[in-house]
Amino acid sequence: MIPRETAAGERRVALTPDAAAALVKTGLEVLVEAGAGEGAFHADAAYDKAGAKIVRDAGALWREADVAVKVQKPTLDEVDQLRSGAALVSFLQALTSPELVERLAARQITSFGMEGIPRISRAQKIDALSSQANIAGYKAVLIAAESLPKFFPMLMTAAGTVFAARILVIGAGVAGLQAIATARRLGAQVWGYDVRPVVKEQVESLGAKFLAFDLGVADAEDKGGYAKALSADAARRQQEMLGEKTKEFDVVVTTALVPGRAAPRLVTKETVAGMRPGSVIVDLAAEAGGNCELTEPDRVVVKHGVTIHGPTNLPATVPVHASQLYARNVTELLGELVKDRALNLDFEDEIVKGACVTHAGAIVNDAVKASLAAKKSA
Repeated sequence: MIPRETAAGERRVALTPDAAAALVKTGLEVLVEAGAGEGAFHADAAYDKAGAKIVRDAGALWREADVAVKVQKPTLDEVDQLRSGAALVSFLQALTSPELVERLAARQITSFGMEGIPRISRAQKIDALSSQANIAGYKAVLIAAESLPKFFPMLMTAAGTVFAARILVIGAGVAGLQAIATARRLGAQVWGYDVRPVVKEQVESLGAKFLAFDLGVADAEDKGGYAKALSADAARRQQEMLGEKTKEFDVVVTTALVPGRAAPRLVTKETVAGMRPGSVIVDLAAEAGGNCELTEPDRVVVKHGVTIHGPTNLPATVPVHASQLYARNVTELLGELVKDRALNLDFEDEIVKGACVTHAGAIVNDAVKASLAAKKSA
């Protein structure tokens, strides 16, 4: 079943009509709450045509569902409405949502967090973090271009030459690489920085230059392909080196995140004070505390003449394609989990092991268990 998203500003829907039709063809019954697709411009009639059943009573929808599929993590009230033994698929933010995870276990819900999909070849079609991060990286650069009181590209006019804007993208994961590519398409001069030297080739393949610092870190990447948290000394040196370079740029887009932890602080208030007035920072780590010390989540602030954006849900501002991509991720996951119209879970499978958070009244995900144990002992 597909409920209407209730989080403020959320316009995505977990399944598009096309995705619903594909599931119906496999013999599954798809229930959709009335109006669930409106934010992404999908009318109830389109779901009806796809073979889904429109349900107007949200409470009945939750109570009837065998599998609930959402974008945003459910509220505790929504969890309580699910029948015991049902399954849930959504972004759960399980590493930082202990109360939600414990409630899911207590309610005997089998839950899958889309943020836990492992980054392996077989799971690429299910990788919702990447599909949504692509959108965030793209939109971040458009926000910067709109805010910057300069052109992005170089222009040669009768009145003189306008030089291209200089842009630094910090973090060369999926969002960062898309931000680099988008800024290049808009004609800017672009540099990329990442603590992982291995991404240098990817940055340069997009036509950008790679900003390299010697932090004395031998292995900066974990087995999942994410950047590891730096030591206090290495983090301090990184701040200092970035502080010296950042003042040279018109735009800084930050995307650095470590799963389950506060975002690394890369841009200090002193660094912002040293930037040219009119410069722009777009901080994609705002929801996790921000890479910039002066970022305020979901606000645009001006400090020392620098405009700082702290968006927390950019994919929701591109709901048509964000929903299309997420729906593909979800249907591919359901294809792995559902056999003969029933959940068939193999906990030796990497995808199930990585994504499943709770099952049969227990927290079964090792990373989530470790995170909850650490919080309780702190």
